[in-house]
Amino acid sequence: MNALSTPEAVEDEAAIGLAPLEEPTVPLAGAPLPFWEFVTLIAAVMALGALGIDAMLPALPAIGEALGVAGENTRQFVITAFVVGFGAGQLIHGPLADAYGRRPVLLWALGLNAIACLLCAGATSFSMLLAARLCSGLAVACSRVVPVAMVRDCYQGRSMARVMSTAFIVFMIVPVLAPNFGAGVLLFGGDWRMIFAGIAVLTLAVAGWFAWRMPETQAREDRLPLSGARIVAGWRRTVSDRLSLGYMLAAGATTGGIYGYVNSIQQVVGDAFGRPGLLPLVFASTAGTMALSNFANSRLVLRFGQRLLSQSAVCALMGTALLHLAIYATGRETLVMFALLQALTMGCFGLIGTNFSSMAMSNMGPIAGTASSVQGFASILIGSAIGAAIGQAFDGSARPMILGFAVAGALALAMAAWTERGRLFRAA
Repeated sequence: MNALSTPEAVEDEAAIGLAPLEEPTVPLAGAPLPFWEFVTLIAAVMALGALGIDAMLPALPAIGEALGVAGENTRQFVITAFVVGFGAGQLIHGPLADAYGRRPVLLWALGLNAIACLLCAGATSFSMLLAARLCSGLAVACSRVVPVAMVRDCYQGRSMARVMSTAFIVFMIVPVLAPNFGAGVLLFGGDWRMIFAGIAVLTLAVAGWFAWRMPETQAREDRLPLSGARIVAGWRRTVSDRLSLGYMLAAGATTGGIYGYVNSIQQVVGDAFGRPGLLPLVFASTAGTMALSNFANSRLVLRFGQRLLSQSAVCALMGTALLHLAIYATGRETLVMFALLQALTMGCFGLIGTNFSSMAMSNMGPIAGTASSVQGFASILIGSAIGAAIGQAFDGSARPMILGFAVAGALALAMAAWTERGRLFRAA
């Protein structure tokens, strides 16, 4: 029983089919495919959500011009609408994945995402595009919920953190290539609509690979009834467990910093520094350091543990952001200096995200799909709200974005301290 559960709540949950949450005493079976194929396929599925965001960045001015959107900050809603759907959709996919299995839920959702992307490609107004983007986010939210649940089906604890970090190394190829994909379509005379069509094709390709190679990871006897009482009980259990709640909120804070960056980076590079053509290169440099830090995390986490690495990285994130603010205040910052400092900042996230996620899922094995959906929904809802505020605060400079990183780090550290009852930086 977790520290915040009451005997009555546990009895209610047992009555509707939820087993007590305990760390398994028997090692889990491991990946159902060769390890590297399992990790690569999990990463490819997860990357579809990132592709829906990152490929849009170079095309925002063209989308605004084609659909009559004059305000530069208003164009950011192309990203925000997708993120809102991506967060809300997780509340749907999680219970479905626990009730019907991981495979069918993911495959149906990816098919719906491909259709939504084609609707985006055919949008004739900005409102129609935003509606289609919202639907796309709702569908592709499965790419966050189901992979995490599948990894939790097979691994736990530090091993889960290692698998997730390794998957993120592959996953980070998308932020490197996606803006280049979008920029390439525009560079060679393609319409921005072709970006959405290309995402639809890639979605179907990943779905085909998944259908061909990935077996179901959830045992049939572990499936949970799809009922309102069971879903509410799963939600209650997810938010009443201290580790789950605390690191879910901490992840939401750090996600806000990332979304603030995504919302602002096109305007920072294009308007503040006047070099819009260098956006793919700047974005790739920051994604590259995230990939390297995830690689480091996959090796270090088994030795030092998730707590020490992630909490130290949050402090490094705050320190880097404050250093960046000090350099900005001198008025002598260059684009190269900006890119280097952002690369360091984003490198810190590679030691934070997967560790926060694995710690939040530590006690959630029997309801992995539902718990992953609640945690994903909350962290993305919080992150999108913080990120939207940072993006809308753009004033022609990088200052709001940099300040956003510092604030996000402070909030995350405060939540980690609450979760651990003040005992930070432990190797346990």
